[in-house]
Amino acid sequence: MKQAESWPKGARILDFAAGKGRHSCSISISYPYKFDILAVDRDQAALALLAKTCPNVRVCHADLENNVEWPFAHQDFDVVLVTNYLHRPHLTKLLNLISKDGYLVYETFATGNEVYGRPNNPHFLLNEGELLKALPNNFNVIDYFHGKIEKPKPAIIQHLAAKRHAI
Repeated sequence: MKQAESWPKGARILDFAAGKGRHSCSISISYPYKFDILAVDRDQAALALLAKTCPNVRVCHADLENNVEWPFAHQDFDVVLVTNYLHRPHLTKLLNLISKDGYLVYETFATGNEVYGRPNNPHFLLNEGELLKALPNNFNVIDYFHGKIEKPKPAIIQHLAAKRHAI
């Protein structure tokens, strides 16, 4: 939410793997009509609830891991937001969706979270510095954290906020 203050009016936001859309909805409520928000997820029931709860958020149903065709092949976004989701084969595709002067905000669980419960499968846990290493050279890091949080429950996470600079 603190990153959203610096995003330009009219920014196109993609909430990737949005689930019930708590971030999309929160941004929509906190900044009414400032952004064009698209929430995408494979859970149709969650998206239907989001559309009903936050009508200013557009929804898109897509199986993000098993689709043969990438649903955003010819699009770009001013902000790509990813929370509690990791599918490494799509990481480069996600970064390519970010427009010049656009932002990435990514947060998910990281190695070490196994002691706190799920997820505990290494396929769903970021290695320390993994998001930083994945960033192309034309991104500037705004904020980075890898470590333990206490709320909403103890967990090991990694988050990254970065901005693509115009070339």
